[in-house]
Amino acid sequence: MTKSVSTFLMFTGHGEEAINFYTSLIPNSKIESITKWGADGPGGPSKEGTVMRAAFTLNGVAFQASDSPVKHAFDFTPSMSIFVECDSEAELDRVFAALAEGGQTLMPLGNYGFSKKFGWCNDRFGVSWQLNFS
Repeated sequence: MTKSVSTFLMFTGHGEEAINFYTSLIPNSKIESITKWGADGPGGPSKEGTVMRAAFTLNGVAFQASDSPVKHAFDFTPSMSIFVECDSEAELDRVFAALAEGGQTLMPLGNYGFSKKFGWCNDRFGVSWQLNFS
């Protein structure tokens, strides 16, 4: 039997910063645990203090993350995104502005016919977010 299922985000050195940002931005969110790489881990002293494994929740939904000690030929892609259903238009505006700052807007906030207000962006860490108020 499967024990659990969660989304896993692999960063390349800014994992803890991203996790702190996300949990401060989304209500009912918290960091459950963070284990960090030591100087003797993969990547050596240059990766010391980065996230080996973290568990956190965003509005009660479980996520995991790490900082890869290895540089890969891939990164985050918008084809997989975190979808946030907001309680109010003001919340959508606040969260979208914070996530889009320093990132890239893929679809600016607007009415696209399938909801009252929707926006899609990649944050400064490369993670893709869709925000909706219907």
